[in-house]
Amino acid sequence: MRIPFGTISVTKESKKLIAEILASNRLSSGKYVREFEKKFAEVVGVTEAVAVSSGTDAIALALAVLYDFGAERGDEIILPALSFVATGNAVLQAGFTPVFVDVDRKSLNIDPSQIEKVITERTRAIIPVHLMGKPVEMDTINEIARRNNLYVIEDAAEAHGAVYKGRNVGTLGDMAAFSLYVAHIITTVEGGIVTTSNSNFAEVLRSLRSHGRACKCESCVLNTASAYCAKRFKHGNNADIRFIFERIGFSTKMNEMEAAIGIGNIYAYDDILRKRRENLYYLMEKFGEFEPYLATISKEPHEEIGPHALPIVIQENAAFTRDRFVEYLEKSGIETRNLFSSMPTQCSGFRFLGYKTGDFPNSEYVGDHGIHIGVHQDLGKQECDYFLGTVEEFLSENTQKKRKTLSLGIHCSDQACSQDQ
Repeated sequence: MRIPFGTISVTKESKKLIAEILASNRLSSGKYVREFEKKFAEVVGVTEAVAVSSGTDAIALALAVLYDFGAERGDEIILPALSFVATGNAVLQAGFTPVFVDVDRKSLNIDPSQIEKVITERTRAIIPVHLMGKPVEMDTINEIARRNNLYVIEDAAEAHGAVYKGRNVGTLGDMAAFSLYVAHIITTVEGGIVTTSNSNFAEVLRSLRSHGRACKCESCVLNTASAYCAKRFKHGNNADIRFIFERIGFSTKMNEMEAAIGIGNIYAYDDILRKRRENLYYLMEKFGEFEPYLATISKEPHEEIGPHALPIVIQENAAFTRDRFVEYLEKSGIETRNLFSSMPTQCSGFRFLGYKTGDFPNSEYVGDHGIHIGVHQDLGKQECDYFLGTVEEFLSENTQKKRKTLSLGIHCSDQACSQDQ
């Protein structure tokens, strides 16, 4: 059996729209991007969504908005040490200074109790990362931000469908950045999107994604229909609004074909979300059997986890390494990914910031001992049981005491695994 980490759903609706787009010869950002933005905003529960070319760009542009509201280059942004490196990269790309905080080992999310220790007069925002779709303790984050007059920008890259105390992730801060990369629940293959209910933020975002142009209407008639634009020369003679640049910007627009794939995914969203969540919760329920050697996150009563992937952290008393565990899974056909790294101390690109090994012990431990596996919509109970059975076999072979076999309905022997491969 093969269990790939990710998949993509390209629906019939998407294929129909792509054919129409190709026939129209209008391929760059236009009416289908606008349609995708509106539908995504409805899914999340906000009034505005601005599509861009990647999840990293989504974070960077959300941060760059802050320059219009008093921030200065070099100001500080607080974020967790443990995340996909895009979070830290985006802070630097936007011209800010990242200030890192360790995570909680159980939730894998930023430890709120450590945030106020690093706030200075140059701090402008907090980026809580809902890692693996597990919602951050947002009430505490927002209270800290309120007391210190800070913005909150959610990194919701992996948190499609996550819910915190009855509210969707993506509605819990001033802005939120989602990734639409191929492995995510709603995908445009490559892409990202910023959600907000602040129309002023949305206007600036639309300018930023197109070099900082003065053009920032929700729907541009020049882009969607080559129609007359009454605002084009409002700045006076020989002053085309398309060539007036109000701020330092980026070039991060989404194209029409990407939007078409996203629209199809939104039509299938409820079904994809249900299948993924069933897989994730089933695995989480069974995973307690693997203590004290392996651990994963848990679900709190006040939340729904965005079913991106199943994180696994090898515990201190395990008599095996991550490499040995990963090799066993991969040879059994189960694709894995490492569970990211402590950006400031395990990613050499951040060395110039001056952090040292030991500054973020929880993040560093997860960086050395964590992996994650897919729970996507092309998997079902059979694949989940195969994975659980494979883990059970590995532990039986790599722990001093033989473990009780899980009652999964299947059990993968070495011979059967080799035959399946």
